Amino acid sequence: MFEVNEMPHQIDADLIKLMEQVETATIGHFLHSGFVDREIRAVLPEKRVAGTAVTIRLPHADSTILHYLTKIVRPGDFIAVERCGDDRHACWGGVVTHAMKLAGIVGAVIDGPATDFSEIRKVEMPMWCRGPSPITTKILGLEGAINVPITVGGQVIKPGDAIIADESGVVVLSPSQARAAAEKALGMQENEIVLLERLRNGEFLPDISGATKIVEGQKRQVA
Repeated sequence: MFEVNEMPHQIDADLIKLMEQVETATIGHFLHSGFVDREIRAVLPEKRVAGTAVTIRLPHADSTILHYLTKIVRPGDFIAVERCGDDRHACWGGVVTHAMKLAGIVGAVIDGPATDFSEIRKVEMPMWCRGPSPITTKILGLEGAINVPITVGGQVIKPGDAIIADESGVVVLSPSQARAAAEKALGMQENEIVLLERLRNGEFLPDISGATKIVEGQKRQVA
């Protein structure tokens, strides 16, 4: 049986523009949750994207529901695929890549392998997955679900969540926390620019960060 729920409300364009400037590693300086397993990695590390989560649960070797999804996705959507533990079959290959690219999605994350990496690179489709596999799913017509809560890399993703993905990984934020997290991260990134300038001007990192004060206040003298 197949379950297809309504498409989620898309995140406002102005917030997406903010999120696109945010490095996931900056968010990692102040959040500990929301991050997809680091073994799910970027095929195109130079890409950073942000979008609205559209979720899909794709069990077994059946990719019927993913093919259907290419018909209803929208520009700005970020596809998150739960594979229900299947790390053998690649559900996403060259044809799906082209169909999704034409539909205007900003990227995708799969808790499993993909295939046809040359096609993914050729059309510059931002993709995060567990690596390549030559064994693919088939149109079997068994089951699947669109826009249900899923788990990808140990992280629960709900339809409509805010997603930022780059060379360091994938982070999932609730729509209610996304703006505050993005603004805080951007402030930290601006502070880092100032810090780097201070280093170029001759200051030492531990003096700036406070590590010098901590270590010298507690260090043991050795004869």
